[in-house]
Amino acid sequence: MAHIGIIGSGIIGLSSAYACMRQGHQVTLIDRNPARRDGCSFGNAGMVVPSHFIPLAAPGMVALGLKWMWNPESPFYIKPRLDPDLIRWSWNFWKASTPEHVRRSAPLIRDLSLASRTAFQELARQDGLEFGLVERGLLMLCRETHTLEEETKTAEQARALGIPAETLDAAQLARLDPGVTMSVAGAVYFPKDCHLSPGLLMAGLQERLTQAGTKFLWNTEVKGWQVQQGHIKAVETSAGRIEADQFILAGGSWSPNTATGLDLSLPMQAGKGYSLTLTQPRELPSICSIFTEARVAITPMGGTLRFGGTMEIAGLNEDINPVRVQGIIKSVPKYYPAFGPADFAGIQPWRGLRPCSPDGLPYLGRSRSHPNLIVATGHAMMGLSLGPITGRLVAQLVNGEKPSIDLSLLNPDRYR
Repeated sequence: MAHIGIIGSGIIGLSSAYACMRQGHQVTLIDRNPARRDGCSFGNAGMVVPSHFIPLAAPGMVALGLKWMWNPESPFYIKPRLDPDLIRWSWNFWKASTPEHVRRSAPLIRDLSLASRTAFQELARQDGLEFGLVERGLLMLCRETHTLEEETKTAEQARALGIPAETLDAAQLARLDPGVTMSVAGAVYFPKDCHLSPGLLMAGLQERLTQAGTKFLWNTEVKGWQVQQGHIKAVETSAGRIEADQFILAGGSWSPNTATGLDLSLPMQAGKGYSLTLTQPRELPSICSIFTEARVAITPMGGTLRFGGTMEIAGLNEDINPVRVQGIIKSVPKYYPAFGPADFAGIQPWRGLRPCSPDGLPYLGRSRSHPNLIVATGHAMMGLSLGPITGRLVAQLVNGEKPSIDLSLLNPDRYR
């Protein structure tokens, strides 16, 4: 049994801790936030998405981003600033946005997503965790015919990768999900996708870890690292010096700052997203959806309905931009005509910072410079979806096993 020190208690940190605990290891979790936190693992759309096999860095994304960034209510916005890290990240994003990158990455993302879907099923059915897992698929709702045609091409790519996908017209949609009125041309339906309640999942994992004796250090900042010939002996924190046999860096958007003093290069930008949750929605769909043109995700969670979206690159800034939130609210009646802006009156927006690597792939693997350090961060919008499989792969690395999925494309040293 080894002592594992994990930096960060978001979905990646908790999933890694849970998998290591199941392997018999002693775990200490270190987090800069209090126990009652609300980071991006809590307020997200709660989707498990094998349908999302195309990385964020893909052909056309740079042009689309440039078009969107001039509209303050658009799905994507970069706050202009003279920041060397942002300039470097943008350059690497541009270099990665190629057909070859998508061709290499898509099978890996598919394998990770399907394995994580299976892991979610096992957490619910074998481990008895209750987090509202619903296996009814996902709808990519398209208002415009030309968008539906583009999504149909993506569906063809999905089927070529072994991911089921089906194009539906408006009448077929109404029969599939009669609980909500839709104003759309049609949709692509991905039956393997799922949705769940992130808050319940996080609470369930944390409770199980606490019961198993996992130590949580809340409100604890990482101050530095004690390293001898590449081997990390301890992490210096505001709560004192913490020794461990192995360390896992799972600090989300704060990972590069947390790793200061280590020989790592982890280009990262915080992609701020927002969500609003209606506790008594006037209509309640049974299937999670994405408004394709607006890039807004909609998820039923029990009797509530969550709307989430936008990607705002503005640094480690957790302020809520009301203009961005209005962009989400204004999109809703265009797809769900029974809803209006008044439905969102008085709803407090949530915000979270997604950790985005330049190539749209996570950093996952052992550090070349520090053999007892495992990096597990940079999952962007896929953190919740890939949480359980990331945790299992981390546990395999901790045990010295060959990972069950080839991690070469996720090498944390790829930008050194």
